[in-house]
Amino acid sequence: MTASLPEDVQAVFDRFVTTEYTTIDRRGQPITWPVTPYYRPAQVTIDVTTGLGYPKKADDAAANPLVSLLFSDPTGCELEDPPTVLVQGTAQVDDRNLDENRERYSRESVEKLPAIRSMTPPGSMQRLFNWYFTRIYVHVRPERIFVWRDGPDAEPELLDTHMEEVRSGHNEEPAAALAGPREREPLWDRRIEELGRLYDSAVLSLVAPDGFPFSTRVPVELDRDARRIRLGDAPPAVPLQPGLACLTAHDHAPDFSWQRNFQVRGDLVEGERGWSLVPAKLVGGFEFPPTGALARFRMNLPKFRRFRRIAKRELAKRS
Repeated sequence: MTASLPEDVQAVFDRFVTTEYTTIDRRGQPITWPVTPYYRPAQVTIDVTTGLGYPKKADDAAANPLVSLLFSDPTGCELEDPPTVLVQGTAQVDDRNLDENRERYSRESVEKLPAIRSMTPPGSMQRLFNWYFTRIYVHVRPERIFVWRDGPDAEPELLDTHMEEVRSGHNEEPAAALAGPREREPLWDRRIEELGRLYDSAVLSLVAPDGFPFSTRVPVELDRDARRIRLGDAPPAVPLQPGLACLTAHDHAPDFSWQRNFQVRGDLVEGERGWSLVPAKLVGGFEFPPTGALARFRMNLPKFRRFRRIAKRELAKRS
């Protein structure tokens, strides 16, 4: 239960506009997306959601329920000096009643983010966007929580939500088989150039020895000659080791009237200059950048069409 957690930690779950949600796919690749968390104080789970037209966030959690939520970007939360919080938990995918999920999302999304009301099409038009408004929820039950109140260089406080006191040795779970680096040729995408320019930090996600994802925000710097993304110092609690990793950059307006995000998947490697990510694939997110409505529509139109096809297929699977 989360009721016994410190109030400032529950406030982070409740008030943060985004959390960095990480799943692990069937190949052992951690994948991190910024999503909106839904939580009320003392609630058993922290909930996130995805549209039926882009269900990978839920599909990966259904196949491997070990997930994590990092709360590292306080933009828009209106909390004074909130801690950074990492939740490692088990996920339950909820797609049993899509109509109820849709109603819940329509209600809670505008309660949490009032500014999006003006961007939401009227009910009569929402059927054209069923791929978005038909929702799948993922309920994340916290198993272990790391809290950094004194900055990333300090040792985190470790909390366990299943007991009133932290179990001795709980952070020493049996080792899991991890996917090592694939040693692929580096891929360089133009959006990688935004790292270090638009984004001086990004969220690094890897798979810890116990099989849970572990995410942390780190400084980033490009090494164009070596075609690598150099990573700054990570907090001492991070279990860095060579293997598959994901680096996610995102930002948003305080009221969420715009948002941008992308991720770079690749190999986490260590060298003489420290840790770096060798990029293998760049994946752009579902974005609404700070531009006009027409520009946003044109940018996302190919995705709209693809998401609509996927949603039809997902509905057919459930009929």
